[in-house]
Amino acid sequence: MRIIDFHSHLGDILHQNGGALISKKGVNAASYDVISASEALSHSMPGTDISYRLLGSMVISAERVRNSRATLENFEQTSKDAGIYKSVCLPIPPYLTFNDLQKACKQSDTIIPFTGVNFSKPENWAEKLAIDVQNGAKGLKLHPNIQQVSLIDERTFQVIDAFREFKLPILFHCGVSSYYPGKDRAREEPQFGQIHYARDLVKRYPDVSFVAGHAGMFQVNDVIDLLGKFDNVWVDTSFQPVGKIRQLLNTFGEDKILFGSDWPFGSRMTALKIMTKVCRGNEALAEKIFHGNAEKLLGNL
Repeated sequence: MRIIDFHSHLGDILHQNGGALISKKGVNAASYDVISASEALSHSMPGTDISYRLLGSMVISAERVRNSRATLENFEQTSKDAGIYKSVCLPIPPYLTFNDLQKACKQSDTIIPFTGVNFSKPENWAEKLAIDVQNGAKGLKLHPNIQQVSLIDERTFQVIDAFREFKLPILFHCGVSSYYPGKDRAREEPQFGQIHYARDLVKRYPDVSFVAGHAGMFQVNDVIDLLGKFDNVWVDTSFQPVGKIRQLLNTFGEDKILFGSDWPFGSRMTALKIMTKVCRGNEALAEKIFHGNAEKLLGNL
């Protein structure tokens, strides 16, 4: 069976010149950290959201180490290990850009690149997005927490107004999360991941196909309550346990669920193990979640 990972990253998405990491060789991909403990339990440990808040500094440290291992070499090896055919790769300008992913695509045919915009740099976003789509971008990524621009900011609306004509999906980070320690916290806005921002955005653009990243992470219940009624919303399953994915299936339907790992922050093998349990031998369901839904949403690959 083909497997498409709908949520992954290449390069350093947290620091300037993040694309330089992609081509590095021999970077250790192994990691055992506080996130690994959750992965060992398939993210099903009770009170995981409380643990995340209590162990915040340890989680951020683990995220940063995993981020530093997002080389193309590790990307391809973990894909091979999990039997993944292709992966949607998500940039976060200004740190990691579509141009960085475009260069990586010349070395690997497993990458499905999305584009993004640098909100901190005045430019003609419509022209930039059109060029990126012409050069192979298959969607748009927004990360309100790291980019510090909410989903209902006028700048976000300007970008979506320019991108909607391409009829390609827009994946936005969904959920309250942090990535920077100490004084660097000024470089993020975790609360912009709250689900009411997403609700207001998808309601404003009923003709745009949106993917709620991570299905809201620890705010998955809010995603179910606030986004489940919208026909233009899909969810990716990165970091969600078996039980929550089944709830998402009941709310969104089997055509709106996308397999995702959030590699390197999440384990591809853990995500695969969880989704295999969700499908329970239902081959038709597995075909949709592992690749069919993604292929319909992305069009010709």
